[in-house]
Amino acid sequence: MLSPLTRVLILALLGLAVLLGFLFWRRQNVQAARGGRISPPKLAWLFYAIFLWFLLCPLVALDAAVHPGLRMVLGSFGACMWVRGAAEMYMLYVSHNWKPPYGIGHDVLCIFLVLGGLSWYQLHRDGPPSRLDVWALSLIALVLVSLFVEVMYATLFFQAVEGHTTGEDGIWFADEEQARFRRINRITLACNIPLYAGLGGLLAVALGFAV
Repeated sequence: MLSPLTRVLILALLGLAVLLGFLFWRRQNVQAARGGRISPPKLAWLFYAIFLWFLLCPLVALDAAVHPGLRMVLGSFGACMWVRGAAEMYMLYVSHNWKPPYGIGHDVLCIFLVLGGLSWYQLHRDGPPSRLDVWALSLIALVLVSLFVEVMYATLFFQAVEGHTTGEDGIWFADEEQARFRRINRITLACNIPLYAGLGGLLAVALGFAV
């Protein structure tokens, strides 16, 4: 399976993501930062996406025990996400011109990137996939599912705020109080359950807690 160092780093990054999630919740909901309050389901989704896309995928891509083709898929996806993260932070906090369609377009690009990488892996692998290969493929499958879910969320949110995401008073997050976000929050809560179950199962296997 994954190297001992990767397992230790997974736990460390998981703890870091939890800490960042708490600090972000405090910033948005207690200090009333720009972008508006964020509901518990949406905060859970944000924590999930950041850990999976920005931290776990690049980390697994650096593990030499993983098949090179799968490392390429995870590494290229992680790099693409970090580029998006930098651009999005600038557009949100500096130029104030971020719109969900930008993120949707990037999600679609990532879907094609991952599928293309999987096709390359399938064409060039020799022999049946190892146990670690199956685990990495399951991780990539979870990434693909999460990208489709993100496209749905961004579309629903853009419709709910009627495009009001730009400027000094742009709305970036769904809170738990406004009626226009109730459906989005219910859908997010329903999706969080299987997504977290899938991620938890993969982490349990990676860390040796399950077979």
